[in-house]
Amino acid sequence: MKEIGGYFELELRRGQEYHFEAIRLNSGRNALEYILRLRRYSKIYLPFFTCDVLLQPVKKLNIEYEFYSINEFLEPLFDFNKIKENKCFLYVNYFGLKDDYVKYLSGVCENIIIDNAQSFFSKPIKGIDTFYSPRKFFGLPDGAYVFSDLNGNHNLLKKDVSWQKMHHLLIRLDEGAEKGFRKFLKTDKSLAEKPIKRMSNLTISLLKNIDYSFVAKIRLENYNYLNKALEKKNHLRIQKPENQIPMIYPFWSNDITLRSRLIENKIYVATYWPNVLEWCNVEMFEYSLTKSLIPLPIDQRYGIEEMKKIIDLIL
Repeated sequence: MKEIGGYFELELRRGQEYHFEAIRLNSGRNALEYILRLRRYSKIYLPFFTCDVLLQPVKKLNIEYEFYSINEFLEPLFDFNKIKENKCFLYVNYFGLKDDYVKYLSGVCENIIIDNAQSFFSKPIKGIDTFYSPRKFFGLPDGAYVFSDLNGNHNLLKKDVSWQKMHHLLIRLDEGAEKGFRKFLKTDKSLAEKPIKRMSNLTISLLKNIDYSFVAKIRLENYNYLNKALEKKNHLRIQKPENQIPMIYPFWSNDITLRSRLIENKIYVATYWPNVLEWCNVEMFEYSLTKSLIPLPIDQRYGIEEMKKIIDLIL
């Protein structure tokens, strides 16, 4: 029975989720596992340049896998004639910048899975298995979305509970990112141990609380501002589709001190992805990309003042 009265819960806006028609699950890696279970693929082709968490469901299901390389446009160097019968091909919509290529790929490659973890605002293509990880764009404890034309009876799955994964988010509000970082790592690690479940009530409520139009507007403004100032110095020549909303501004720099200089000035930039340095040799494009790419933050927490600070430190 629904409770009436008692103490107040966290007060959140009751809007609508951006991907309200999707299957709601509890993590991105579990979203991939869900798709692989539905399709019963025996082999998957994965990019060298991706996060190693994608291997977790692949190994768990004992699916054969093979890596492929990408070029300087972040597009596969691959013979798509290999994709037949029960083999599949996973492509990452890198940094929220590859919508045009995803559309092209969906027409030339069979059994494709689109990883939109870095491209939350990209719409799924009908008939193409696609998954999202909204944690990459918003302050959430967990959660993932899946689009597939197969019915996997997901409503029979148990619902997850997420309140114990909120510590790092609450600490950051009161005491800043550094204080909550260890809790963030602990929460991140805990997701690897979670079986596939439906998205929690808490995560759904948080996703309904977001002003998606505002988020998209700020991200686009910040990206364009950085690009105008840094485009000529950026060794990564990727053109963003006009209406695509990016996750970060990917800046390829040969300045080996830049990453540490940014972090020293409390501009926290990640490395995408350390595991790639183990998978690739030093001559490979992906190795250089991992070493040199700096993902500059452009998200909805910041504006032109913060973008100017980033530009000043780079230039």
